Amino acid sequence: MTQISPKNNQILIKKTPWDKNILGINTFEIIASSEELLFSNINQFIKNAEKGHYTIKVDPLWNTKFLSDCDFYYCDTLIQPSCYFSNFIPHYHSKIHLSQTNSLEELISICDGAFIHGRFHRDFNIDKKQADSRYNSWLSQLFNDQTVWGLMYDQKLAGFWGFSAQNILLHALKSNFREKGMAKYFWSIACQEMFKLGHQEIISSISASNLAVLNLYRSLGFTFKNAQDVYHLLIQ
Repeated sequence: MTQISPKNNQILIKKTPWDKNILGINTFEIIASSEELLFSNINQFIKNAEKGHYTIKVDPLWNTKFLSDCDFYYCDTLIQPSCYFSNFIPHYHSKIHLSQTNSLEELISICDGAFIHGRFHRDFNIDKKQADSRYNSWLSQLFNDQTVWGLMYDQKLAGFWGFSAQNILLHALKSNFREKGMAKYFWSIACQEMFKLGHQEIISSISASNLAVLNLYRSLGFTFKNAQDVYHLLIQ
């Protein structure tokens, strides 16, 4: 993923038009490279900020009282599952394979409502339907980029897997395939295919509250790094 760093000792305010299109208001991400940089600039930012919805991701060990004082509110903690090919632990199932012949409508029907652990679903200022639309729109973009695989059980669509380069971005299973110990087989074949594309390391990002997926990644040999607390701010 492209990393953007603040320059000239200022925090960076990055527009996020993909979220604006869904929420119908201006949306931004705030990027600061250090606790000190954020602390020294936050009041000036608030003074000049446009109306809209803001996201900031910070190190969990930062003192975030000054964020709370500026009406930021906690939404989620993200962690980064990471796995090198040499550490990957695959699980095999003869009836499971990948497909790229599924329609977008089929995939959207699985995506809709599947990401209840996401920070936009947990944000009390955002309607749950809007949060669903955000993930549906993201899936549509990945589908148009031809970076979505259907997760197939025999000839039945069981879920999807969206990615970009080495990054696992979106994945979900139909409800009738969940909580049956099947996910490790679907995840295994998708991860193996990503390794075949030439990536020595594959990376994802998940909510720390999503224990089922956390344990799933762990069973495949992933380790976890780069925890970030996510705060939102709504200026009306």
